[in-house]
Amino acid sequence: MATLEVIETTRKMRVEWPTVAVIIGCYGAWLASGIWLSMDHLYVALFIITHCVALHSSLVHECLHGHPTRKGWLNEALVFLPLGLVWPYRRFKTLHMKHHADERLTDPFDDPESYYRAFWQHEAMPRWLKFVLRVNNTLAGRVVLNPLLGTIGLVVSDAKLIAAGDRAVLDAWLRHLIGVAIVLFIATHYFHIPVWLYVLVPAWIGQSIIAIRTYAEHQWHETPEGRTIIVERSPLAFFFLNNNLHLVHHKHPTTA
Repeated sequence: MATLEVIETTRKMRVEWPTVAVIIGCYGAWLASGIWLSMDHLYVALFIITHCVALHSSLVHECLHGHPTRKGWLNEALVFLPLGLVWPYRRFKTLHMKHHADERLTDPFDDPESYYRAFWQHEAMPRWLKFVLRVNNTLAGRVVLNPLLGTIGLVVSDAKLIAAGDRAVLDAWLRHLIGVAIVLFIATHYFHIPVWLYVLVPAWIGQSIIAIRTYAEHQWHETPEGRTIIVERSPLAFFFLNNNLHLVHHKHPTTA
């Protein structure tokens, strides 16, 4: 009953102020650590900025699900600056909403977030690619390789869509690149962090932290209900964002 009461209360709220506070805190910590710490305490600044990147990714996920307000354009504006540089907001939203068709979870063709491959696809791959995907399906591989593989996969697939005349994808990337330009301008001119360092540390490792969570999200099962993993106990539970609520999220995706 408690969970249902929380869900109902959340639906009635016009503005979810706790989420707004976290968004302000995320951008605030990113700016403060970059401006006031990067010159004299670079490693500390990079540590904080990296975790802000990971947190921002989770906040983007909240916003695309209709939080913290009931206005989609305002939610998008609240997380407009892409601290992690990758994943245009509107592309993430389109693909993630498709992922939420629970009856198609883990399907290599219908679930854009699936790590599974059809048998005939896998057999047609060169050996080196099979090896890379095998490594990527370990936790260590997911943390190290997935930011690069995911970025390459997104850019290649979206480039094909843009070349085919998909204006929605083009619009999403143009908006995103404006945000990327602003983030990199702030990083280089105010944080005094070169682009290469921002890409290799906050952007890459920030995605790696998120990759820990996504590593334990879904598995193949005969029934859709069994395809969403529940992390009940783990030393890494914090990094998994305490995914004991992940199944609830798939059942009630509009709940904060």
